[in-house]
Amino acid sequence: MCAIQCTNRHDTAEQLKTLLPMASLLLPLSILDLVPIAQGATAAQAIANARDLAQHAEACGYARYWLAEHHNMDGLACSATAVLIGHLAAATKTIRVGSGGIMLPNHAPLVVAEQFGTLATMYPGRIDLGIGRAPGTDRATMRALRRHLNTNEEEGFVSDVVELARYFSPAHDASSQVRAIPGIGCDVPMWLLGSSTYSAQVAAMFGLPFAFASHFAPALLMQALEIYRETFRPGVLDAPHAMVAVNVCAAETDEEAAHLFTSVQQRFLGIVRDQRGPLPPPVASMDAVWNVAEKMQVDRMMQVSAVGSQATVQARLREIALATGANELILTSNIYDHASRKRSFSLAIAR
Repeated sequence: MCAIQCTNRHDTAEQLKTLLPMASLLLPLSILDLVPIAQGATAAQAIANARDLAQHAEACGYARYWLAEHHNMDGLACSATAVLIGHLAAATKTIRVGSGGIMLPNHAPLVVAEQFGTLATMYPGRIDLGIGRAPGTDRATMRALRRHLNTNEEEGFVSDVVELARYFSPAHDASSQVRAIPGIGCDVPMWLLGSSTYSAQVAAMFGLPFAFASHFAPALLMQALEIYRETFRPGVLDAPHAMVAVNVCAAETDEEAAHLFTSVQQRFLGIVRDQRGPLPPPVASMDAVWNVAEKMQVDRMMQVSAVGSQATVQARLREIALATGANELILTSNIYDHASRKRSFSLAIAR
């Protein structure tokens, strides 16, 4: 296992413990929404669907509704993540709304603190801040977002995490030269997100909750969870708390679910082919769409998935929870038809 190269930062976990509030992390099922734009639809329709789905998720009993940050992608309407969080928080009453996540290297920590401090002030006790290290886009767009690239991204990310936490600290008082207003003392639980072992090490070092992006990058899931738990040092949390992301497609029958799932398979095939675009409608069979090698690649990327009838999906979710020891599961369901997508989430959580 490769340790984090982090000179003179052995005290950062204790530092973060004093900066960030504790949060209740008990409920097991949440939703991750990339706000997909379906083929033939518009970004406005995708955002309206997200609003409707967030209200549906709240009625179903989901714990959190998170939105991911992606840029320069024709098929996703989630680039202005903080704006969308405010829109969905205003449309709901009790469900926690947050980021899954904000890609911290794309932003100045002060701006993130101000945005989420404002959200937490408007919707107290309901805002989560999940942060990641990936750009959420291509390299050209990354340069447009950041204007410059840090030559040591790992060191820069750790510094940004500490700086961001400091802006939320009640101790960050009027004597500080730069403050986040709103932001100081706000209850904004921070999560570390990742698809690698590096993010697991950072989360463990700071004693933060950790969410793994196993819905598209499952290869290092078990290794990352093991590292997170074995190297965890009490900080913001006293004990490890892990969330695992799962692709879900539930329908009345296994056959119907498999059909609906072909939209997601086509999207992942687009990743393999480096082709982006709106979410396509389902097809009768993927055999005519991909070749054997592409199918193997897509299947590897989508190993952490639950597809089928309600019984099939719920059995698979239990299997994933047992295998990973996850404290929470966060479900993503990119189904072409909005009504079918809502139904999928209803079946996944129904007891």
